[in-house]
Amino acid sequence: MSQTTLVATTGRPTGSAAARRLRAEGHIPGVLYGRGMTPISLTVERRELRVALSGPAGVNTVLSLEVDGAKYPAVVKELQRHPIRRTVNHIDFLQVNMNEEITVSVPVRLEGEAKAVLSEGGLVDPAVDTIEVLTTPNNMPNEFVIDITDMQVGDVVRLADVPMPSGVTATGDPEMPVVTVILTRAAAAANAGDDEAAEGEGSEAAEGE
Repeated sequence: MSQTTLVATTGRPTGSAAARRLRAEGHIPGVLYGRGMTPISLTVERRELRVALSGPAGVNTVLSLEVDGAKYPAVVKELQRHPIRRTVNHIDFLQVNMNEEITVSVPVRLEGEAKAVLSEGGLVDPAVDTIEVLTTPNNMPNEFVIDITDMQVGDVVRLADVPMPSGVTATGDPEMPVVTVILTRAAAAANAGDDEAAEGEGSEAAEGE
């Protein structure tokens, strides 16, 4: 598996004021840690980080993190963002063994158009944005694609229904909803009205007998 190289710099100053100054200059403070190593405080260029994570795997890209001449296979463990601007304020890198399992969150993407749901005034709603899995960096999927074309009102896609590639295991409850179908208030009210009308017709027919 090819890795994307990202160069990091060590020796950054610590403290909130220093971190704000670094971010203003286009740098992102961060830390690299992993089993058996002493954590390394570092910085990466905001633009270079954006480029490194722009591939199909996104934030799950396996990086070759170059620090003071040494290269570490690493993944992004956590991105801390500004609460309003949503820009990255701090980044945690985890050194990985390419053949050792780690826990990662993989994005979910819906594909297709659920015409039967739309005709009933419903909406297909992703109950989760990501699925947490246990896998090796070599087997890490870029995303889970779920085809919603044949979904009907009342359908639910649960975690157990999502196919997992070889070497990938979902860590959550198999019954956890991943995709659901919801009705708008107007559609729900219309359906309730139809049900009441049908019950009324049934009662009148029974009285007539």
